Amino acid sequence: MKKLSILGSTGSIGQSTLSVVQSLGDRFAVCALAAGRDLDGLVAQILRFKPQLVSVAQESDVPVLRARLRAAAVKLPEIAWGDEGLIAVACMEGLDIVVSATVGAVGFLPTYKALALGRRVCLANKETLVMAGELMTGAARTSGAELLPVDSEHNALHQCLRGERLDEVKRLILTASGGPFREIPIEKMREATVKEALNHPTWQMGSKITIDSATLMNKGLEVIEAGWLFGFKPDQISAVVHPQSIVHSMVELIDGSIIAQLGVTDMRLMIQYALTYPERLPTDLPSLRLDQLSKLEFLEPDIERFPCLGLAYDAMRAGGTMPAAMSAANEVAVAAFLDQRIRFMDIPRIIASTMDAHNTEPCSSIESVLEADRWARSHAGLQAGAQKSEIPISLVG
Repeated sequence: MKKLSILGSTGSIGQSTLSVVQSLGDRFAVCALAAGRDLDGLVAQILRFKPQLVSVAQESDVPVLRARLRAAAVKLPEIAWGDEGLIAVACMEGLDIVVSATVGAVGFLPTYKALALGRRVCLANKETLVMAGELMTGAARTSGAELLPVDSEHNALHQCLRGERLDEVKRLILTASGGPFREIPIEKMREATVKEALNHPTWQMGSKITIDSATLMNKGLEVIEAGWLFGFKPDQISAVVHPQSIVHSMVELIDGSIIAQLGVTDMRLMIQYALTYPERLPTDLPSLRLDQLSKLEFLEPDIERFPCLGLAYDAMRAGGTMPAAMSAANEVAVAAFLDQRIRFMDIPRIIASTMDAHNTEPCSSIESVLEADRWARSHAGLQAGAQKSEIPISLVG
């Protein structure tokens, strides 16, 4: 039985991970859980899986959680909180696997420390490798840790590359649904509401990731991730719009052959693959019905419509701390849009402004990455505040 912990246990990936663990019987023991502020969800998970350690986002939630668990007559786990709590959950003694499923830079340090300890990390946090891929992969090499991708696109690439020689691979091809704004006029995108942007056509995800999908920044982040995970340069990684979301990624070989991974849009498939690799186990999830597929479309992304994708390629080519600054600016801009403080198309403008002003430094240490992150958040926050008065009434609702 392997022991695992989950960073972001009450989020979409965290819940799906626990569903997979439950379906696999006694193969895994859930030893530690880190949640945000969803105490209802966390209490239910504690009652079901009985972890030894849990963590919440804020110190004020600790006595509330403790009281609720006592009222439920359950044995109290150790309760931690904040950034230190996340690190404790990632570094708990005896763990075999850490599922990193937080959203944003908050997962950076815990994931790094888990890799440094030699744990298998099942990574669903995009920002971790974007911010400091060099440091993360270096820590994994030094400790012998395994870094297994959970994101559907990278998980698909991992599957396509099994048994292939990397020197025989010409190109990695990431697919993108195109989000809710793939076909509407660009002028209408400028007035897009939060509700419209959150209406993803194929996947059910958290709000930040869903907005990233609408801007195609999620694909830009994934391009940078793929470079670090598989050792490829920007011009060897392509993104194509695939509205059906059936092909999750492809690999083109030097002889022109293309290998694709297809599957239903259910993250439990990818999570199970990462947890059980190199084994493949049966699942009770429905199989893809090829006889019900009417067509598979692949389109070049429109950079004018989705400038965030181009900005991510620029950040990857610049290297150093630029990807960390870009990722931080994106987090701030997305949060401002969700709070209805800026327009949808202000998101790439704030990111571009931050990147233009950033003085790129080598990604030489944890401190250099965190400093770039802090600076970019401050700069992007000022930009978002300056545009607050420009919000159209049509954005609300």
